[in-house]
Amino acid sequence: MPLSTRLLAAGAASLALAGAMIIAPAQASAAAAPARTSAAERRRVDSVATPKLRWYSCYGWGECATAKVPLDYDRPQGKQVTLALLRVKARDQKHKIGSLFVNPGGPGGSGVSIALAAPYFMSDALLDRFDVVGMDPRGIGFSDQVNCFPDAGRQTPAMTTLSIGFPWGAAQEKAFVKAAGQEARACSTTGRELAGSMSTAEVARDMDVMRRAVGDSKLTYLGFSYGTALGQYYANMFPDRFRAIAVDGVINPQAWVGTAKTGGQIQDDRLHSADGAWRALAELLRRCGLAGPAKCAFSESPMRRFRVIAERLKAHPFAAGNEKVTYAMFIGMVLSALYEPDAGDEVTALAAQLYQLTTPGYVPDKAKLAEAAERIGRMRRQAEGRAFPYDNSFDAYASVMCTDGRHPASGASWAKAAARADKRATYFGRAWAWSSVQCARDNWTVHDEDAYTGPFTKRTQHPVLIVGSFWDPATNYADAVKSSQLLPNSRLLSSDNWGHTAYGTSSCATGITDRYLLYRSLPARGTRCVGEQPFRTPLETDPTVQTQDTFNLTTASVTEIAAQGLPVPGAPKVLPPVV
Repeated sequence: MPLSTRLLAAGAASLALAGAMIIAPAQASAAAAPARTSAAERRRVDSVATPKLRWYSCYGWGECATAKVPLDYDRPQGKQVTLALLRVKARDQKHKIGSLFVNPGGPGGSGVSIALAAPYFMSDALLDRFDVVGMDPRGIGFSDQVNCFPDAGRQTPAMTTLSIGFPWGAAQEKAFVKAAGQEARACSTTGRELAGSMSTAEVARDMDVMRRAVGDSKLTYLGFSYGTALGQYYANMFPDRFRAIAVDGVINPQAWVGTAKTGGQIQDDRLHSADGAWRALAELLRRCGLAGPAKCAFSESPMRRFRVIAERLKAHPFAAGNEKVTYAMFIGMVLSALYEPDAGDEVTALAAQLYQLTTPGYVPDKAKLAEAAERIGRMRRQAEGRAFPYDNSFDAYASVMCTDGRHPASGASWAKAAARADKRATYFGRAWAWSSVQCARDNWTVHDEDAYTGPFTKRTQHPVLIVGSFWDPATNYADAVKSSQLLPNSRLLSSDNWGHTAYGTSSCATGITDRYLLYRSLPARGTRCVGEQPFRTPLETDPTVQTQDTFNLTTASVTEIAAQGLPVPGAPKVLPPVV
């Protein structure tokens, strides 16, 4: 899919719905009375004085502020943590609804960055009626940062090992477990104070205090990926304190946390992100085979040939110029490509190149090697952008994941568990399984006594919109279905689109989400949106080699976003920078 087809028309036109979709007004069910915020949570957050936000101009069109909140809400007058916020003010202040809090996921993603990026991806209707507010969660970004190691020099050896993506073979597995243990012990000692206070529940409490600080009586929220966990935590902890919560690319919070029965499983054995990725890849390869060589460069026995590439790279990494492709890197690049709507073209073009280049006896010319090196380099950089290079991002990612949920007792158990996961979810089982090894209880010993572990079944005063994509490689569609079943007053919107999350992939998904946030209108039960589908365009008009995007909103810093300037009026929207 060429880049141009990934863009959406801006403005109120995004509210138009594809097909004969029926939008029903949101109505609370009469089945049971809505839940109220518990006495314990009221005591915690309401004992904190409303911070006075002193907004100042920053990063071009943004306004920045900081606020202090308790490190421990049981000790509201004790040690404080500084939070960073950024808002993009509503363009129509006279008709402003309030503030729209946004979170891009992670954990570890910056709310400040996605708020500044709002004019690039968010509909004009939302930009007109809401102040878009991003809060960097505690420990993350411009807020007080968690630092598990005393300095970069002491973290670098562990991160060098962990940065391979996932281990392959006994030697790598042993080294990976050792490095993950070093990370866990560092966060449980040097980083203990903040790492032990970074559960999603603490961020939900912070957001409730910030809701008051911006002057809103009820929260309006749009969360992507891990940000959907934050939205669902807030809905269950503060079921009477929001007007609208939309979550897109949904994590099942019950699986995220684990139960007494499932707590000994690795986290992805509960979440099944790997299963979603495998399902998406298998479907892409199936469609590629049906499309034929005119529309897919990898159409001859694609499933078999993909397996051949994997086996070749397990045996011998491939080098193209300065680019070296290992098996783990190949799977990482494929997984990263599956995050995007143009996954079909990207995955199959990469596979077609690598199959040819790794075929015994094939001798590529310089042009073929240069072409392969360009593609591999671009996709490697994209994959690394979805990982966490050391700046404290991995510390933050681990602190939230490990503090939130239940995890197995020993890191030594991961190798066998990851191998079993790979049998269940081919290629991706290991990739997702190893992402939580640092949480093994024999190494990660710091805990948040006030972490919220459920229930996630509260009947909220107002409905929650839950958006799930059929082919999401990171947040399995089944999680969205389960979350909608857990929350009694919720509505599931299903989207047949490729990539991670649905907003921006079709006028249908975008429009329904916008209408819900603006008017609290819900789609009819069973509504299904359809995004652009792969292998519909002949290869001659859809080149397999793309140049690197000059401006990548997902990996851009706030300084880089500001330097790019505001999009011109009427410019097409891009996809949200979800992490």
